[in-house]
This record gives sequence, structure tokens and C-alpha cells, in this order.
Amino acid sequence: SVMHANNEVGTLQPVAAIAELAHAAGALLHCDAAQSVGKIAVHPAELGADLLSLAGHKLYAPKGIGVLYVRPGLELEPLIHGGGHERGRRAGTENVLFAVALGAAAAVAVDAPCVDHLAAMRDRLHRGLAAHFGDRLLLNGHPAERLPNTLNLSFLGRRGHDVLARVPDLAASTGSACHSGEVSLSPVLVAMGKSEEACLGAVRFSTGRPTTAAEIDEAVEQLIRTS
Repeated sequence: SVMHANNEVGTLQPVAAIAELAHAAGALLHCDAAQSVGKIAVHPAELGADLLSLAGHKLYAPKGIGVLYVRPGLELEPLIHGGGHERGRRAGTENVLFAVALGAAAAVAVDAPCVDHLAAMRDRLHRGLAAHFGDRLLLNGHPAERLPNTLNLSFLGRRGHDVLARVPDLAASTGSACHSGEVSLSPVLVAMGKSEEACLGAVRFSTGRPTTAAEIDEAVEQLIRTS
């Protein structure tokens, strides 16, 4: 099972190449496309995925509904035995309301793609912060092969928690977590070889369909005021 896009830094994985290796070894490949569907075009056949899952709330559908794509001809053991619901794969009454909502959200994603808008807002945020923070700002993740909406930055010499604490109107997340006074670093950033300073200073920003240039500029101003 392989992520299509990493949830922290937005890097896109070479799923098609991984699928070739898996198939050469006689294995099936499941792709977790929760982060990418609704933001970029996703085609299971092009990825070589035998199975692909997505989460509705990641593309503006309600929480609690998702999709599992199963390659034609692939037989699966039912997750829950009983009735013949969901083509015999999962017994139990379907949540029709949420399923319809997910279908509507998927239709919007296909009919009105927002890749360019998401990337423009992401890059506007990055440029605004980089102009002020300079080499004190570090981009985490691949500079090109990434989601259009995700921007993971390290504020070097500072802690992400402290940065966000000073901008309560800004919704973002940090690259570390604090439990009982102990700080745990992001396993993703650690695996990427990032320094402790970079991990502690990491903040993940995300843009969305409703995000405006005015909101981005306001976020930049608020973050600059914390320096």
C-alpha cells in the first residue's frame, strides 16, 4: 500500500513505477489517494493501482464516506459478510445521502478543476513569506512533484507551535507534537533527513477552493508580524 501524495509535505510518489515492481513480484498494489483526489487528476489505470481508496471529506464531501476502487476482474473477500450490499463486498445499509454528496463533490472536482487556483494561492503564500524571511525559511518536500495546495515550511530558529500561537486566526499545523511535555518530531521530516531545528520549526499550510488572494496576503502579514 502506497500513498499517492504525502499528507504532510504534499510530495507525489512514483506510484506507477512502484506498481511495476509490485506486479513483477506477483503482488497487488493499493494506492491511498485520499490527499490527491479532488486536487489533481487521478486515474487508477495510469497509476497501475489494483486498489485505490479516497476519503470524501478531502474533496468537500461529508466526513464518513469514501470510495474503494477495485480493478475490474479482481475478486475480494467481503469485509463484512451478510447481505449483498456494495456488490457483495460489504454488508450493511448504505449511507445514500453521503454517497450522493460524494458523487456531487466528485462531479465538481471533474467539471471545475482547481489545480491552477490552488497552486497560485500556495505560491503566493510562499513568495510573500520568502521575501521577508529569506534563508530563515526552508521548503520541505519536492519543489515540483507535489500537490498544488500543500506548502510545508520550516521557520528556522523558531518553533512552529510558537509561530501559530501568535496567529490564532490562521489555521495550520506543525511538524511536531507535544505530549506530556515531550516533543515528538514529524516522522516524515525525520525520514527526509531534516534537522531537528527544521522539524521543530515546520508548519504545514493548505489552500482550498474558497481561498482568496486577500486571505493569503493577510496570512502573510500576520506571519511576518510574529518575527
